[in-house]
Amino acid sequence: MKATHYLLPLVVAGLAVASAEAAPKKPLGKWTCEDFIALDDEYRPKAVYWASAYAKGGAPEAGELDVEGTEKLTPWLVEECQKDPKASFWVKLKDGWHKVESDTKSEMEKMKDKM
Repeated sequence: MKATHYLLPLVVAGLAVASAEAAPKKPLGKWTCEDFIALDDEYRPKAVYWASAYAKGGAPEAGELDVEGTEKLTPWLVEECQKDPKASFWVKLKDGWHKVESDTKSEMEKMKDKM
C-alpha cells in the first residue's frame, strides 16, 4: 500500500510528460470525447490513468492506480465517445468508473456466494 503512495505520483508524472505531445491543449475538465478519440491508441490508457487519478482525489497524486479497471474502462470509453463525440470526456470517465466499480462489486458478490 505504501509503495502505491510513492509509485503513483511518479507514474502519473511520467504519463503526463509522455502524453503531453498527444494531449489536447485544454484543461482536462473541458475535454470532449472528440479530444479523447483524437489521441493515438497507445496514449488513451495513459490519459485514462491520469484523468482517473485526478478525478478520484482532485489532484494527480491522489488515489491508486487501477490497472485492471483501466483496461476495462478504456475500450468502453472509446466506444461511448465514438457514439457521442461532443459529450464531456470527464462525465463519461466518471460514468465509466461507476460502471466498472458496480461490475466489480457484482463479481465479488458472486464469488462470495460460491464459497
